[in-house]
Amino acid sequence: MIISKTPLRISFIGGGSDLEDHYQHSEGKVISSAIDKYIYVIIKERFDDKIYINYSKKEIINAVDEIEHDLVRESMRKTGIKDSIEITTLADIPSEGSGLGSSSTVTVGLLHAFYAYQGEIVTKECLAREACEIEIDILRKPIGKQDQYIAAFGGVNQITFNKDNTVDVEKIELCDEQYRKFGSNILLFYTDKTRKSSEILSEQKKNTKEKLDVLKKMVCLVEPFKQNLLNKNYDKLGELLHQNWNFKKSLASKITNGQIDNMCQTALKAGAIGCKISGAGGGGFMMFYVPRNKQDNVREALKDYRELPFMLDKYGSRIIFDHR
Repeated sequence: MIISKTPLRISFIGGGSDLEDHYQHSEGKVISSAIDKYIYVIIKERFDDKIYINYSKKEIINAVDEIEHDLVRESMRKTGIKDSIEITTLADIPSEGSGLGSSSTVTVGLLHAFYAYQGEIVTKECLAREACEIEIDILRKPIGKQDQYIAAFGGVNQITFNKDNTVDVEKIELCDEQYRKFGSNILLFYTDKTRKSSEILSEQKKNTKEKLDVLKKMVCLVEPFKQNLLNKNYDKLGELLHQNWNFKKSLASKITNGQIDNMCQTALKAGAIGCKISGAGGGGFMMFYVPRNKQDNVREALKDYRELPFMLDKYGSRIIFDHR
């Protein structure tokens, strides 16, 4: 039996510049962090030749080509596993439509578990790159590359997307105090709505050429965000986060809506410095940057919404149980 544990993520600055339609024109950059909410993949050998898959539904099939779960199917093809296996995925939160990168987290976790099942040790870069190949090149999902890399690497990172399709991951070196103070200023609240990100991202992808100037402005916020984080200017981070949100809202028509705008305005009046939707938009989790002395006010103002307590994750995808 093999169990992988792979983190979900929150993205602060630059989201959208990781789409190929952007970085083929201009270098993309984001700052993202993994969080301590995970997707677990459990792999167990079976005595018979069948494939059992347990997620929100159960599949019992005879061959890889029959698998309905596209991420499982393509991950098995990529790693060469054919049969006699049972696969179970478990998530800390309802994963679909959360805006926390769950699709890419599942893909990275599947690849990691399948390789470990076969006794192969692979790099974080390999996991992220192959997850991108599955989601973007094979399944043609209209998504970017940041989620796969942050799920594999963990930590707080500046990720750069180059014109030649290579990706550079620069870990932002923070001490434990910085992790604690930075992370404790971020609150996540659930909008009570999930959404299919593909519709929003498809529109955003189509709009990319005419939105290159907006995306460039978002990318230009990455370096100030990093420097203020390293220099412990925490309140400035909230201001930059909010600037990024104001740019992001213009990338596609359904990124925000009346409910999201109302949540943001309510939190700002209660003491938040900045806010943004997590992920593509339209639903899922809202992120608020709130000084500690204002957090009770914001929680009271948003009491009709469920908060997701979390901490930042340093480690990325890992194998937590290996019994072969």
